[in-house]
Amino acid sequence: MDNDVSAGSTTSIVGRLALGITLLAFGLGTTKVIDGVTTADAVSLAHYVGGVALFLVGLLALRDRDTATGTAFAALGALWFTWAVGAGSQVSDNAAGLFLLLFALVALSLALGAGGVLDQATYGLLCVSMLLLAVAGFADSDSLGKVGGWFAVAAGAVAWYAATAVLAKWPTALPRRAAGRGVTAAG
Repeated sequence: MDNDVSAGSTTSIVGRLALGITLLAFGLGTTKVIDGVTTADAVSLAHYVGGVALFLVGLLALRDRDTATGTAFAALGALWFTWAVGAGSQVSDNAAGLFLLLFALVALSLALGAGGVLDQATYGLLCVSMLLLAVAGFADSDSLGKVGGWFAVAAGAVAWYAATAVLAKWPTALPRRAAGRGVTAAG
């Protein structure tokens, strides 16, 4: 297995940890799998860790000329901050769905522009999560919202793994098959 652990600047590690923790808390709250824990319980964490800290890490990455990481973390930090500040406000289900749909579009852009497979997976799962949560908001579907929550949990787990893998020197890339190997002609 390829043991590519070079994609780990300090800002990307801190950002992935902040995003992972935020997504895990948000996702587990949305699924309501833990008795008495709801999405509302993730608001403080989303505000400070997912919002403020992630935004600052994004700015630091931009200062270091890491455009992809800086853009991702600054944009996601702003979105988490906005979500946390607006949580509990009286908005229509359609307005909440629209915000989540816009959040999904940002995640899709990040997934398409991500350089590594773990970042692509994190942002791809986040995109699916936000899309499902948007549709759940439009349709007033709790069960679809829970499915969206599980996708957020999966995205959080991937982001956490990506950060931890760099620190622990675990594999961060999928093994590659050499060209021409693995296929034999029957003769």
